[in-house]
Amino acid sequence: MNSILTQTRGSLFEIILNRPERRNAIDWPMLQALGAAIDQAEQTSGIRAILIRAEGAAFSVGLDLTGLQSIIEQFGERWRENLFPVTSAMQQILNRVENCSLPTIALLQGYCLGLGMELALACDFRIAAEGSRLGLPETRLGLIPDVGGTTRLTRLVGAGRAKELIMTGKQIDTGLADRWGLVNHVVPAADLLAKGESLAAELAEAAPLAVSYAKRVINELGDVQRGLNAESWAQSVLMRSQDFEIGAAAVLTKQKPEWTGK
Repeated sequence: MNSILTQTRGSLFEIILNRPERRNAIDWPMLQALGAAIDQAEQTSGIRAILIRAEGAAFSVGLDLTGLQSIIEQFGERWRENLFPVTSAMQQILNRVENCSLPTIALLQGYCLGLGMELALACDFRIAAEGSRLGLPETRLGLIPDVGGTTRLTRLVGAGRAKELIMTGKQIDTGLADRWGLVNHVVPAADLLAKGESLAAELAEAAPLAVSYAKRVINELGDVQRGLNAESWAQSVLMRSQDFEIGAAAVLTKQKPEWTGK
């Protein structure tokens, strides 16, 4: 089964996360397929917007911690000792989402966590179904969001709110996400797709070149690359810590971690 599906409907290009049995947890092949889908959308004539949505009950619960074999196959057994190539490769794919010439709309339902949240943050617009839960829980694993989450969240909601969400690792509901400006709209779950299509139709009413340049200018206002570099540096240290090993084991065994601070 393909982990990423694509389809075209008129001027709308849909990218669909398709691992519902894993709550759309993202592994390396799925991330690569996402990047390829973005490229496909840009190369398809007549497309005016990209809609990124998910099959199943959750948008994405984040990185698939049970699927690290694909990272080993791509980057080698000692990937944790030199994390920079791994982080850079993942960052480059979400950078393709952010820097895509077409506007991108993420439709969020259920859980939107970790790497799934970082994907949503790389999109231009986020529409959430009522009752969804959003968060960046990496600190509860002994890590930080390192695929643009720290950088893009801070740019979007400000340092104070970003620190609260990232440093606690907590999940927030759509009401708070809306008040913080983390999402553009909150709608009943039954209206999620229709709201995304409506926004895409509004975007299609504007001149395509103007929309593309407006996106580029707005994106250039923040120093994203400096933030991504800082994320890579911090994660390279944390990935080799005892606390990460404790945190990862705790998630897999559903036990409360006993942090060592080392």
